[in-house]
Amino acid sequence: MKIGTPKEILEGEARVAMTPDSAKMLQKLGYDCAIESGAGAAAGFSDEAYAEAGVEVIAKAADLWKTVDVVAKVRPPTEDEVKLLTADKLLISFFYPAANEALMKQAADLGASVIAMDMVPRISRAQKMDALSSMANIAGYRAVIEAGNNFGRFFTGQVTAAGKVPPAKVLVVGAGVAGLAAIGTSTSLGAITLAFDVRPEVAEQVESMGAEFVYLDFEEEQQDGAATGGYASVSSPEFREAQLKKFRELAPEVDIVITTALIPNREAPELWTEDMVKAMKPGSVIVDLAAEKGGNCKMTVMDEKIVTENGVTIVGYTDFPSRMATQSSTLYATNIRHMMTDLTPEKDGQVNHNMEDDVIRGATITHENAVTFPPPPPKVQAIAAKPQEKAKELTPEEKRAQEVAAFKAQTKQQVTLLGVMAALILGVGLVAPASFMQHFIVFVLSVFVGFQVIWNVSHSLHTPLMAVTNAISSIIILGALMQIGSSSFLVILLAGLSVFMAGINIFGGFLVTRRMLAMFQKS
Repeated sequence: MKIGTPKEILEGEARVAMTPDSAKMLQKLGYDCAIESGAGAAAGFSDEAYAEAGVEVIAKAADLWKTVDVVAKVRPPTEDEVKLLTADKLLISFFYPAANEALMKQAADLGASVIAMDMVPRISRAQKMDALSSMANIAGYRAVIEAGNNFGRFFTGQVTAAGKVPPAKVLVVGAGVAGLAAIGTSTSLGAITLAFDVRPEVAEQVESMGAEFVYLDFEEEQQDGAATGGYASVSSPEFREAQLKKFRELAPEVDIVITTALIPNREAPELWTEDMVKAMKPGSVIVDLAAEKGGNCKMTVMDEKIVTENGVTIVGYTDFPSRMATQSSTLYATNIRHMMTDLTPEKDGQVNHNMEDDVIRGATITHENAVTFPPPPPKVQAIAAKPQEKAKELTPEEKRAQEVAAFKAQTKQQVTLLGVMAALILGVGLVAPASFMQHFIVFVLSVFVGFQVIWNVSHSLHTPLMAVTNAISSIIILGALMQIGSSSFLVILLAGLSVFMAGINIFGGFLVTRRMLAMFQKS
């Protein structure tokens, strides 16, 4: 079978669904590859590069659609492109089926199979095909670059001979894939980064990236994002009011705001209101990644950059991935290649459209003359984190009672252990000679002391302490040296082996200890 990629016809779209590198991988799956002439030019991939990779370059789009069995695109097809589909063809692209029901029905009537890359289930096995996350990652990174391009100062603070430059203060609203990418880029550029999200489980992720998570003085159980496919759920009116109140407090302080909040199949929630924009300092920047769905700031103008009366720049571009077309195309083509890998389990160049597979079924919106959207929930569900129960704070009396109970239990255990040992020693003493008992008692006491020394030490200190203890406990070498003068060859042999092994223990113990302690020294 042959897989082909036409040139994107949407104005301003620079991405391409096949790169020379991904074509080589598709060929290893048994497919022939084709591409429309000039399809990769805007992303930096020439026709010559495709030809060198073994890809057939076809001059016209109509000829490509006619000759290939699988069509891989970026943007949803137009009505004219859908008409080029036939019953034996498979289309793989972004489709947004909820918003393009007529096109979906048209494709189903023609008998074509359509896989929507925006419908790939968000489960662990499908992460390599998650094109939405790939593009969101680029959008988050690019949002910070665009903000910096429109911001009149450094991100990082500097102290120079010409004066002191304070660091920029960046607020990222929404800590999904795009938000985390923006946070990582902002902190790496040296800005003071704040982040907010309604999902409680992302706070640790935000803080691990060097940003500060913005908490609300509001008690409400929020649903774990894992239970909703990784997206935030709709908040209560009370929570929203607390959220807006916090944003109003932050508005005069922050220099850059990047909003990424979206809920699937809904208009973008308004999070940055007009009064917040008016409260911001002149020269501040807002980058609205939700502009395509109405914007988290309702002053955002889709696909435009505006400057408000108080000097705040609002960026409403919707083509951030296309502004980094080479990187976007590379990641998207990899997503397509992984999808084709799942569709070709035998690596024989033949598509096996297995509707029992969670990922393939979830992404398929039309198949065998039927509309298969919406898909059933995947058999493997994401497991939401269980809310941690707060430990009950004990009163001083309860703490005292617990300590007394623990002390009594420990004393009882030690008394029992000593009683058993005393009975054992007494039993051995009834049958053993006096000379043996002297050595036996010393042995038992040394075991007891050694046990107490090791058992009561913090686990983090065990290795260096045990190395020293091993070295000191090698006092046994003295006994071995005293026995070397024996008249028995067997005793001499055992004594020599004891000296050798005890020597390793002594020198090795101190060497290990020295090297471990050196790890904690600056020099």
